Amino acid sequence: MESFAELLEQSEVDRKMRPGAIIEGTVIAVSPEFVTVHAGLKSESTIPVDQFRNESGEVEVAIGDLIEVALDSVEDGFGATRLSREKAKRARAWSRLESSFEGGDVVTGMMTGKVKGGFTVDVDSIRAFLPGSLVDVRPVRDTTYLEGKMLEFKVIKLDRRRNNVVVSRRAVVEEEYSAERESLLENLKEGAVLPGVVKNLTEYGAFVDLGGIDGLLHIIDMAWKRVKHPTEVVNVGDEIEVKVLKFDRDRSRVSLGLKQLGTDPWIDISRRYPDGTRVFGQVTNIADYGCFVDIGDGVEGLVHVSEMDWTNKNVHPNKVVQLGDSVEVMVLDVDENRRRISLGIKQCRPNPWQEFFDNHRKGDRVSGAIKSITDFGVFVGLDGGIDGLVHLSDLSWGEPGEEAIRRYKKGDEIETVVLSVDPDRERISLGIKQIDKDPLSTYLSNNPKGSIVKGKVVEVDVKGATILLSEGVDGYLRASEIGRERIEDARTVLNEGDEIEAKFVGLDRKKRVLSLSIKARESEEEVQTMQEYTTAASAAPTTLGDLIKKQMDSHSEESSKKEAQSDSADESRDIESAASTQASADEPATEESASASESSIEDASEDASDDPAPAADSASDEASVHDQSASEPEAEAVRGSTEDRGS
Repeated sequence: MESFAELLEQSEVDRKMRPGAIIEGTVIAVSPEFVTVHAGLKSESTIPVDQFRNESGEVEVAIGDLIEVALDSVEDGFGATRLSREKAKRARAWSRLESSFEGGDVVTGMMTGKVKGGFTVDVDSIRAFLPGSLVDVRPVRDTTYLEGKMLEFKVIKLDRRRNNVVVSRRAVVEEEYSAERESLLENLKEGAVLPGVVKNLTEYGAFVDLGGIDGLLHIIDMAWKRVKHPTEVVNVGDEIEVKVLKFDRDRSRVSLGLKQLGTDPWIDISRRYPDGTRVFGQVTNIADYGCFVDIGDGVEGLVHVSEMDWTNKNVHPNKVVQLGDSVEVMVLDVDENRRRISLGIKQCRPNPWQEFFDNHRKGDRVSGAIKSITDFGVFVGLDGGIDGLVHLSDLSWGEPGEEAIRRYKKGDEIETVVLSVDPDRERISLGIKQIDKDPLSTYLSNNPKGSIVKGKVVEVDVKGATILLSEGVDGYLRASEIGRERIEDARTVLNEGDEIEAKFVGLDRKKRVLSLSIKARESEEEVQTMQEYTTAASAAPTTLGDLIKKQMDSHSEESSKKEAQSDSADESRDIESAASTQASADEPATEESASASESSIEDASEDASDDPAPAADSASDEASVHDQSASEPEAEAVRGSTEDRGS
């Protein structure tokens, strides 16, 4: 009967020989396809050679090596023992992971792929999960610099039964940097120049490892020139020197600069590139509003879209230049404080506006096709790709511009006259009506203001009438200017087709219409008549006032003479009465008295015949009558003038 010790030993052997057990075996043969291992069982086991290859593809065992294998089955039905090297290695890996997890030790592995929320890591042939937030102390968007490298991790979660392993690289990095970081933070200051390694790139810059702390190198601080992406200047893993621009000790943030290590090219740039300088540069960027050109030393200037072409102000930059083109530009303005330079491309090319100004003068005739028609005029294409404007007011002499423009269409060839050229403002004024003479100017030269003109009524309304004076020349006669009497409706006096004669009293140059007046013409005719009479009367020896005074004096003298004659007659009657009385009393005395009386009468008659006053009085009376008849037209003219002023 077997002893208890033998039974116990046999039970231990049976337990170790169960499937999945890890046992030791000796390599007894190595072939290109299999490795033969003897584990002290009933038979040797053949294991595929692929389970013994390392990462380089080489067989890592030799004959006589003692290795660990996993027992799949003691007998597979054919009398052979089945062993697995791969399962043994995996079991040992799990054991090491459990040991590292319990002891907080560091394990090594390699990032093999990216999954949702993180990455996969191969740790001793075991697939582990690395969350994206635990890759580094800062979020990492580009992990290219970490792929394909053996990295250190810490196991933060492990479940062998569910085959679940979670690792963290951030924990390892924080431990490594903790000591260096404290030392660096104590000595870090603004303006210091430090070495560093680019560890991560983003769209807005790069993170540089300064040895315990990461600093941000912003894209605008990488170079003096325009940088679209950080990869134009640095790459992950590059060792560079940077300058500390700003350090926030409380938040542990460091701002770094790379371009600050060189000389600022904007210093004294106004002296190196004065206005008007022509230089060659390379197009580095194109936008909707223009393009940027590098003129050297990392200095970029903007060529605005309006400075690209003389004729097309709204051309897209892509139609003028392409990215990377070498172009000639002119410096237009330099703002050293704002670090801006305005450049122009068209200034390096001939100016068609200036060429037109040099080759054409006012009054020259030019022809071209209508390029566009607007509410305010017609644009005509000229040599050099430029346009000239024919304003509505310059289309026709007698027709309103709104109506005249309807006769023109886009593409029509027309002949125009140059009115003015302003090369600085890039404007050319043209005219069509100036090809012919202005009928109004011709008419005014022959009929100045104040002239008596004739015309035909072409239109009449309540307020007045439109008069056709000449071809292309119109006048307007208001109702109040038709006559001296008040006229409410001009249609009661004038009809279309009537011929009238009026005085030119005013001009509306904007409407090109003459103001006419019949009333002013009639008043002028009366004044002329009176002036003609006054001129004729002034040819006599005396003036009208003298004639009137003389007439008044003659009337006074005549009255005096009549009174004297009346007194003389009364005396004669008294004498005759006295003589008759005396005759009755004394006949001789009467005869003497009668003869004396006759003698006195004869003397009086002789005196009267000798005095020329009566003849003068008669002549004065005739002159007075003539003067009165002559002064009647003058008085009538004065009354008419008074009535005009009253009306």
